[in-house]
Amino acid sequence: MRRLLTALCLLLATAGCVTPEQQRAASASATTVPTTTLSATTSTTTPLTTTPVTTTNAAPTSTSPVPAPPPVWVVGATPLPLGPDGFGKILPTPAVLANRALPTADLLPPPAGGRYAATISAVPDAVARRSTWHAGCPVSLGQLRYLTMSFWGFDGKPHTGEMLVNASVAGNVTKVFETLFAHRFPLEEMRVTALSELDLPPTGDGNNTGSFVCRAVRTGTTWSAHASGLAIDINPFCNPYTKGKLVLPELASSYVDRSNRRPGMVFAGDPVVRAFSSIGWTWGGTWTSPVDRQHFSATGG
Repeated sequence: MRRLLTALCLLLATAGCVTPEQQRAASASATTVPTTTLSATTSTTTPLTTTPVTTTNAAPTSTSPVPAPPPVWVVGATPLPLGPDGFGKILPTPAVLANRALPTADLLPPPAGGRYAATISAVPDAVARRSTWHAGCPVSLGQLRYLTMSFWGFDGKPHTGEMLVNASVAGNVTKVFETLFAHRFPLEEMRVTALSELDLPPTGDGNNTGSFVCRAVRTGTTWSAHASGLAIDINPFCNPYTKGKLVLPELASSYVDRSNRRPGMVFAGDPVVRAFSSIGWTWGGTWTSPVDRQHFSATGG
């Protein structure tokens, strides 16, 4: 009978037939052929169970591409619990953001040849509609200009950003960012703030470099210099605002320690401060309370 079964298997090799002896031999050499075992009972009607044997050198059965790994951090994805002051709860900086170097998503085509380029134009209607500007702002739409400017990302690549600024400072601002580009000072993103962002719950992880936002000062009711396009925040997460125990963005606590120098941080006398100083702007990092390390202003406030 065994010789007959073996002969049949040779004839049916293409159908994958395997004898019990071959099964046992295969198990000993770690193939992928399943082994059949009886449960620990004397009943002859006990069902069979199949236990797969794992192999470490089996040929791949699919040529499907390996999916891209998920992003290490999704900015704006996790709202923070609110504190009594209306800001998010101040939490320790997540490890993945302690030496922040997230890649930049391109909203505009990168600069040709990796060279600095800038444009100045009236604010396009489409940009105005997605911005925070409205008729109650302290400046008219005609008093603003739409800039596109090259910048280096933390990913080591050149990108093109966008910004709304006051028309009176547009030319000088493009010169400042030309200097930052020449020094390869990294920025994570540069885009126009959307109106919807003003009403979103805080997530404490933003790092957008921008200017015009039609809002009041952070802890008051008077208009911010941002509401006139006369202030710019540089890498807010890397250069947090602090006042007492308040840290903004709320997850940026590790960047309050300025002795731990990391890319994207601003320091007294560095190329960023010198570039803004050359056009007559002041730096909030020299203030006492609050200390606004991200903030540069044409008005001193």
